[in-house]
Amino acid sequence: MKRLVTFERFCLVAHFVTMVFGLAGILLVLPNLGAVLSLISTIQPGLTTPVQQLFQWSMSGGGVANILLGTAAVAIHAYRTLGLWHLLGFMIPAVSLSLGSELLGTSTGFPFGHYAYLNGLGYKVAGLVPFTIPLSWFYIGLSAYLLASAGLHTRLSSHSGIRWSVRVSAILLGALLLTSWDFVLDPAMSQTAAPFWEWHQPGAFFGMPYQNFVGWLGTGTLFMSIAALLWRSPKVLSRSQLKLPLAVYAGNFVYAAVISLAGGITIPVLLGIALGLAPAYIMWQLAPASVASNKLAVEPKTMNIATLPLEAIGK
Repeated sequence: MKRLVTFERFCLVAHFVTMVFGLAGILLVLPNLGAVLSLISTIQPGLTTPVQQLFQWSMSGGGVANILLGTAAVAIHAYRTLGLWHLLGFMIPAVSLSLGSELLGTSTGFPFGHYAYLNGLGYKVAGLVPFTIPLSWFYIGLSAYLLASAGLHTRLSSHSGIRWSVRVSAILLGALLLTSWDFVLDPAMSQTAAPFWEWHQPGAFFGMPYQNFVGWLGTGTLFMSIAALLWRSPKVLSRSQLKLPLAVYAGNFVYAAVISLAGGITIPVLLGIALGLAPAYIMWQLAPASVASNKLAVEPKTMNIATLPLEAIGK
């Protein structure tokens, strides 16, 4: 287990490191590539070609590495804290349904609008959707759902009459957190100096059609609902267990926000903070301090006193 935790932390740190290098490449190097290569050729002429090749590789493979590392970190964390069944119960619907939505969207324009992926995110499934895109839906979606589920169940599940509605609320909030990430992600990735996708019919919201957000919210709600049904009973993590989901969500949000702000796009970032980043942090604050105390709150009617340790009965 220690090796698993070590690898999880390595993937998380490497995930953030690739973000930093990505920001440096998109915001600093790419707009000034000619000047950078000229400076290198002046200092060490022989390095110009290797540096140019390295930059080209980083632009084509950096995004792939970033998403794979994020996927690995969240998947290992989910395996450790939730178990294999719950990991697969979320991953399979998230990956399959998001891929289906993306293939449908790039083919017909439904449910997101008319758009197409460019290069830089890896092999394209059916020549349309990079294989990394459904993985990003998975690891951001799971992080968002775990945060929403922990905060809402801890706060409201003592009211047994509305327990079912709390689960529905967690799904809707999780889908909203996921969609709020797209508020800042889409303008950042489609309008940067090296875009990863393009809109064939740019919309009124900073180049994005409003339909795009409906598609995001609908897709997220669908696969989170299926995952919740497969899980049957909610799995609510403690505040310390939610540090990685919060870090992943916040890190990816900040990455996209920095690119958007550098391009003068502020309103989507502010909207994303209000509907995504701030609620995610609040849900983390509302999460139980420990899993044991949370179990008592979530399932008070299922507890059998005969199964409790004698020491607990005495207390």
